[in-house]
Amino acid sequence: MTRRLAVLGHPIGHSRSPALHAAAYRALGLDWIYEAVDVTGDALGAFIESCGPDWRGLSLTMPLKRDVLPLLHGMDHFAELTGGANTVLFAGGSLHGFNTDVHGVIEAFRSAGVDRLSSVRVLGGGATAASVLVAAQRMGADRATLSVRAPERLGSLISLAERLDLALTVETLGAFDPGFVADAVVSTLPNGTQPEFAAASLAEVTVPGGALFDVAYEPWPTVLAAHWAGPVIPGLEMLAQQALVQVRIFVNGAPDAVLPDEASVFWAMREAIGLH
Repeated sequence: MTRRLAVLGHPIGHSRSPALHAAAYRALGLDWIYEAVDVTGDALGAFIESCGPDWRGLSLTMPLKRDVLPLLHGMDHFAELTGGANTVLFAGGSLHGFNTDVHGVIEAFRSAGVDRLSSVRVLGGGATAASVLVAAQRMGADRATLSVRAPERLGSLISLAERLDLALTVETLGAFDPGFVADAVVSTLPNGTQPEFAAASLAEVTVPGGALFDVAYEPWPTVLAAHWAGPVIPGLEMLAQQALVQVRIFVNGAPDAVLPDEASVFWAMREAIGLH
């Protein structure tokens, strides 16, 4: 049976996920279809109900990562911890949710030679920020700062930091606390919403040579990336790393089930989006 998959979101036309997944299934010799479908949160349930037995899974963008939770029959540890699932597997009439973004963040850092963090400054307070906090804690961080426009709306992230035993500071975006010097800055802000002054200001509160990891990727470079003096990790790196785990889930049913000749599959995926 030809299996069907899709990435859902609104808007979704900019997504590079179809290119990544198509390259993976070609490399694996699978005649599978993966497309981008514009779906809003209020239509998510109806869309899932319409999926027949040929459907294998979904990739989800915000805000669908949270909207999908009540529809799931089970979820992995990272989806439960972060309160968001970016991957849904159709299996035996059940819907299983996964968060592959945590893996994507960790492996994106490792691709730039960053294997350990003690502190991180995160710009933005959405679902991706939750995955960044979990990833940073797993990389050894015990301190984090969230720089956000509306600090009063951070209840779930504050609770998450407590569960992770992370010492968390909250600051207003742009008013960076000079007393908190981070190993790395992670921007989860959409491109086009980044303040022009941010790169210069952030350089003063980052260790010399500290990395910027900017999850945005379209268009590239972002304002921050274009003006950052140290190493820059592009959002496409995270996208590719988390997509590899999605392919494992869709093909083998589990995030840690390695694909046949996985190195070659991943090379094909990276080439499809211009990563070398």
